[in-house]
Amino acid sequence: MVPLWMYLLVGAGLFCIGVYGVLARRNAVAILMSIELMLTAVNINLVAFWRYVTPQNMSGQAFTAFVFVVAAAEAAVGLAIIISIYRNRRSVIVEEVNVLRG
Repeated sequence: MVPLWMYLLVGAGLFCIGVYGVLARRNAVAILMSIELMLTAVNINLVAFWRYVTPQNMSGQAFTAFVFVVAAAEAAVGLAIIISIYRNRRSVIVEEVNVLRG
């Protein structure tokens, strides 16, 4: 059986890679992918804690399903915004987009 700390180490590593991707990338699509990576790390931690703390209770899986729904909505809305900005500005570079400046 794999110990809990290994799952948490993988989750922390994925989360750190996601944070680095959000802070270091200029492309809006890459930033969205990094946010998805962070949400996946959260899901790994939720399922790991559920499995090791209260496996008889389904709360960990319920929270994970909720995070999946939020991630899907975030991806759909985020991609719609990025496509709209690309159609108007012809760029998905975050620093070049000044939507509020008319």
